[in-house]
Amino acid sequence: MKIAVSGKGGVGKTTISAGLARIFSREGEEVIALDTDSSPNLMTALGAKDTSVTPLSEMDELIEEKTGVEPGSGYGQMFRLNFTVDDILDRFGVECDDGVQLLVAGSIRQGGSGCFCPENALIKKLMEHYLKEWDQTLIMDMEAGIEHLGRGTTENVDVLLTVVEPSLRSVKTAARINRLAEDIGIENNVAILNKMKEEREKEIIEDKLDIPLIYTIPYNDSVNKADLKGNSVFNEDEELMNMMAELKQKL
Repeated sequence: MKIAVSGKGGVGKTTISAGLARIFSREGEEVIALDTDSSPNLMTALGAKDTSVTPLSEMDELIEEKTGVEPGSGYGQMFRLNFTVDDILDRFGVECDDGVQLLVAGSIRQGGSGCFCPENALIKKLMEHYLKEWDQTLIMDMEAGIEHLGRGTTENVDVLLTVVEPSLRSVKTAARINRLAEDIGIENNVAILNKMKEEREKEIIEDKLDIPLIYTIPYNDSVNKADLKGNSVFNEDEELMNMMAELKQKL
């Protein structure tokens, strides 16, 4: 499966992305987790031992090697689009717990309206490669939106999973994400409710959402406690991992 996980900042999409990646891998799939958030934290949730990884979008030498253009040397330059990225995983992949392989792509830079700089070209090429040519499981931790995705790759996204929390802002962000998804042709857009404290919250959020709510996860303070220690919550809370297994079955 190819699953893109999105939602408002702070709703827990990175935790959900990590949990899904680890449970798919535990159950026998070869899994790549792709972190395309501007504040990459997926490596901690995945239990990576080395968390001092530079995002690919900030590796100027790599970008120049692939595109032929040095980042920041001026917009409007001609650069290669037919480069390959099938060596990136071997060179820059991070081994994580449960056998998950992580690529920290970093964020697409918005250097002006319609910016298509070499950094963006590299990240989009990477996503296209793993969406179209990778025949195993891909879990993408997106920014608070789906701007990384384009019409050329969306037919390969099996599910867009939007994480919401019990707040109106979160629901509004989910609605914006759904509109973007419809615009670029993603057919399966579903939501999960995270950090639920009482059943009434589920009823209210489900009533306001315009996409199916397929799963709920109760508020769990162990996530914050593990984060403060710099640990993965899935190494400390097996019950939460069991929930990820249930969510996997729903998907």
